[in-house]
This record gives sequence, C-alpha cells and structure tokens, in this order.
Amino acid sequence: MQLPVQARSVVFAEAWEAGAGAADLVAVARAADRAGFAYVACCDHVAIPRRLADAMGTTWYDPVATLAHLAAVTERVRLLSHVAVVGLRHPLLTAKQYATLDHLSGGRLILGVGAGHVPEEFAALGVDFARRGPLLDETVDALRAALGPEEYPEHHGPAYDFADLGQRPRPAGQRVPIWVGGSSPAAVRRAATRGDGWLPQGDPRDRLPARIAELTRLREGAGVEEPITVGAITEPLYVGEPSWHVGRRTLTGEPAALADSLRAYAAMGVHQIQVRFRSRSRSELTDQMAAFGAQVAPLLG
Repeated sequence: MQLPVQARSVVFAEAWEAGAGAADLVAVARAADRAGFAYVACCDHVAIPRRLADAMGTTWYDPVATLAHLAAVTERVRLLSHVAVVGLRHPLLTAKQYATLDHLSGGRLILGVGAGHVPEEFAALGVDFARRGPLLDETVDALRAALGPEEYPEHHGPAYDFADLGQRPRPAGQRVPIWVGGSSPAAVRRAATRGDGWLPQGDPRDRLPARIAELTRLREGAGVEEPITVGAITEPLYVGEPSWHVGRRTLTGEPAALADSLRAYAAMGVHQIQVRFRSRSRSELTDQMAAFGAQVAPLLG
C-alpha cells in the first residue's frame, strides 16, 4: 500500500492526515508488517511550485529517510519508492542512498522509478525537463550497475560516466528490483525493456489487459527473458459497510465480495494489487488493514 501521512495531495489524502506525524506513520507501517502486506510505499517530490500547491500540497516526505526510518521499526514488509524521480539526482548519489537503505533493511528495498511531471523541480535542480525521458533511461542503466554486486561499478553514457569509484555498503542481495512507474507509451516501453516490475498510473481496469499485452509484446521483442511483476492501483477500498459516505468509487462490502472484485486483476496478468483504504482516523485505517489481512487477503489465493 501507498502510505498515508507522507504525501498529502488533496486528491487522495484523508482529513485526519493533516494533523498526523511520525508516530502515525510508524503505526501504519507496523500494521502493514503484522497484516502480511507485500510492501509499503513512499512518494518523491523535492519542492512543489505555488501554482500546484493547492492541489498537491507541499508535504512530501523524502523517501530514503522515511523508508529507512520505517525499516528500523518493521521486520518483513518490503520498502518501495513509488516513485523516485531518479533523474533529478546523479545515479551514484542515488545508489549510495538506496544501497545503504537496502543494506540496513536486510534486502527489503524495491526501487520504484519514474520520469517526474513538475517542470519547476527540474529547473531548480538544473536538470532539463524536456529530456527527462532519455535521462531516466540512462539513469536506470547506470543504477543497474551501481546497485549491482560490484564494489566498483562502471557505466559509460552521454550523461553519466564513471568507473573505478568504490561504494560500500553494497545492497544485501545481488540485485535490487527496479520497478518503472507510469502508463505513457514511453513508460510502458521503459518498464518492458529495463524494469523488473511495472507500476501503472491511473489505468482503469478495462484498459489494463491491453496495456499488459503491449508490455509483454515489447519485452519479448527486446529479448528480455526474466519475468516482470505487474502491479495495479485499485479503487479505494473499505472492508464492510462504512457508517459514513466514502464516495461512489470506493469498493465496499463483505470480504468474499471484495476478494472476488480484486481477484479479477489476476486474470489480467496482475501480480500485486495496491489498495488505498478509506478511513476517518489512524485507528480506523489500521483496523481496516488488519481486517483486510485477516479476512480478504486469504481469499485472494
């Protein structure tokens, strides 16, 4: 699940998050750990321009600091950046931060990456927004090397060139999974040819089968044999019947009905489902998470 509190866009934040802080974030991450969730996720924005602040807000926690903090208070749940705008930073800097996070968490990192969409962030950091796509392609290639097993990674490209520079600690395993976010044609191509996973962005259910078929076609055409993990963002969800208005697009009902609805994703080739719970308080959210883990998840198979 995407964590609350750490990102407070008016598009998805609940009212209670405005007054929440670190203790609430820790409580939710621990609830995810107990309930058997696959991962908790944190977004990435460096700075929000005034023109977007009314919609996006300006509260966006740093993913490395946040996920490292949560790694120390959880044991099993994986830690996903959803998504890190890695083109804003030199890949050796990104590798240093995320390799350390993976090392300290015992190999629980999933590095989700995306191209970004806020031109002012790029301008402030001296990065060409218009070339963010090609830059991300190269950055992913550079990160493959820098987050691999070699102490002295090597990459030679038009934007970045490095060799004979050692970095320790190394990630805990031989490979940090890189999941690519986005549903544009370029993002789907990038996920197919460079990613270990794909994180769709806002695709409704009826569009997912065609997207996944295109992803598969592109991956086979590129000769990539390793399987790819396909995630999906569901409608907002509430286990049971809420006593308050949760919006017409929220899935509600008994566990069996919710499981039937979510199981339809598997038939499309989706491997992991990301849910967003509707709640009026932190305690209601963690209760929803526990109910989902105990009552709905076992029915999904």
